[in-house]
Amino acid sequence: MRVLGVDPGLTRCGLGVVDGGKGRSVRCVAVDVVRTPPDADLAHRLLGISDEVERWMDRYKPAAVAVERVFAQHNVRTAMGTAQAGGVVALAAARRGLPVVFHTPSEVKAAVSGSGRADKAQVTAMVMRLLNLEVAPHPADAADALALAICHLWREPMRARLAEAEARAAEMARTHKARLAAAAKQATVRKPVAKKLPAKQSLVKKPAVPSPAVENPGAAR
Repeated sequence: MRVLGVDPGLTRCGLGVVDGGKGRSVRCVAVDVVRTPPDADLAHRLLGISDEVERWMDRYKPAAVAVERVFAQHNVRTAMGTAQAGGVVALAAARRGLPVVFHTPSEVKAAVSGSGRADKAQVTAMVMRLLNLEVAPHPADAADALALAICHLWREPMRARLAEAEARAAEMARTHKARLAAAAKQATVRKPVAKKLPAKQSLVKKPAVPSPAVENPGAAR
């Protein structure tokens, strides 16, 4: 699997392509940094990044794109520029139908060095070791792009399997719930309805009350 890792930024945008082989073997295909002049218009800077990223996608044909997620930065302006550059990359990938996954810096550091608190020097050293590079990628944005690609190659298969397992579990739960509801509905339909019987009439006849006897009919006259 071939992955394009992107460390987004307006002034420097790191790009790194890595091939993943059997197990955890990885190989560096290409690495570079796209630069845009700080005094240029924002729209033109984003256009320059987009054009170069699209050239890389067309040339190296990655199967997926890994982008660093903007987690937290004290400089709001820098964070906004980084997010905008990342959005441009995601848009270029979406036009080609490529999956895009955003990884946090701590995820990348943990995947490459084993510690989510590793500094840039440690990450660069591990990238060189994993990819058998004799020269350290420079500047650090280039090494970060390669680290992103490696992180994606190692983490995404496990993440995909977990997502698939969760989806299967959710589907099984929905199916079980539907079966229970159907069984309850069927039981309600089959339940015999008690018929209301008419009130029983008494079979004992009440004795007739005799009318008062008239002993002396002539007395009434």
